[in-house]
Amino acid sequence: MTKPGEPVVIYDGVCRLCNAWVRFLLAHRLARNIRFAPVQSPAGAALLRQIGQSAENIHTIVLIEGDRHWFRSAAIFRIMRALPWPWRLISLLRFLPHALSDFIYNRIAHNRYRLFGRYDTLHPLTADHPGRFLHEQ
Repeated sequence: MTKPGEPVVIYDGVCRLCNAWVRFLLAHRLARNIRFAPVQSPAGAALLRQIGQSAENIHTIVLIEGDRHWFRSAAIFRIMRALPWPWRLISLLRFLPHALSDFIYNRIAHNRYRLFGRYDTLHPLTADHPGRFLHEQ
């Protein structure tokens, strides 16, 4: 599935905002360093089980690196640290109180379908990035 320690982003594959986020990461060459799995895929569900989570209960982005994992705003800020300048500056927001950054994240996540829409089925993002998506294998 993944190499030991290889970072994986688990995201909502039917969420338009989440898919736009993945496209943004791919456009900024993060695809070389991180693999992706929709929470709705067998690969995403298997990775969540490995960290003691259920795919049915996940309504957030998850970053898994080896035996460590991050949820919500912590995952976003950790991912942003891997991006080139000037996007890396966003990772400085990790110094905000965790309760505040997660509150903002949760408000957006809770309203993401209403604000940005959703796809009827798992949205494919794989054409230009073979091997970056675990659900393809």
